[in-house]
Amino acid sequence: MARTHRKQRREIKRVPRTEAALPEHDRKTCPPGLLTRRQLRDKGLSPGGHDPVAVLRCKHCSYRPDQACIHPTRAWLYSVELARPKRIPTLAQEWALDRAMAARSTCPQCNRRYYFCLPLRTQGVCDPCDKGYEPSPGTYFAPPAKHLLAAIPLTPAA
Repeated sequence: MARTHRKQRREIKRVPRTEAALPEHDRKTCPPGLLTRRQLRDKGLSPGGHDPVAVLRCKHCSYRPDQACIHPTRAWLYSVELARPKRIPTLAQEWALDRAMAARSTCPQCNRRYYFCLPLRTQGVCDPCDKGYEPSPGTYFAPPAKHLLAAIPLTPAA
């Protein structure tokens, strides 16, 4: 069957680099004081509520130096001087998160806690209970489940 109409191409929006709101840097030419969110996280820092100070251009835009990068693959760059240390949750926050995750990953029928979230909203139970097979032992916590919370110090108390 022949097509009756042709697919229209999207018009590419071209923004001159001089009109960009933030300064843009190509990959491997970024100043040393600027990092992406992932690089900040690896160093134990967070942006601290500050807005990005520059844009890291995507690989495609490095071939067009006169135009601003508007692709979704661009990255925001944050200043290391304005970054703050990541917050450490308290023990009460850790327990609350653990209880919430336990509710999402525990089957109400067999009371097994799995390593992943269950389809409780659509199915109501885990797959083994729904389809009638025995789960493999590597998919759920062996009772009693040991909790390793980040706020608990790993060194033994004296």
